[in-house]
Amino acid sequence: MANLSVRKLNDAVVNRLRLRAAINGVSMEEEVRQILEQAVSIPSDLGDMAVTFFGVDNGINLELSDHAPHQPVNLLE
Repeated sequence: MANLSVRKLNDAVVNRLRLRAAINGVSMEEEVRQILEQAVSIPSDLGDMAVTFFGVDNGINLELSDHAPHQPVNLLE
């Protein structure tokens, strides 16, 4: 594992980090680690994101009708 030092942080930023870490019940170091991981993570598919926000685990269960998929529009004709 690598180490990273960040110098010249504004006191207000440090205070907000400390507060955010306390709210989340983790150390300030862990909070910064989570923020950095989220900032550089590869975004998921839109479909995966929709399931995350609107899936069964979040109280929404959509029933989709059974029908054949449509043919894509040919824009070159």
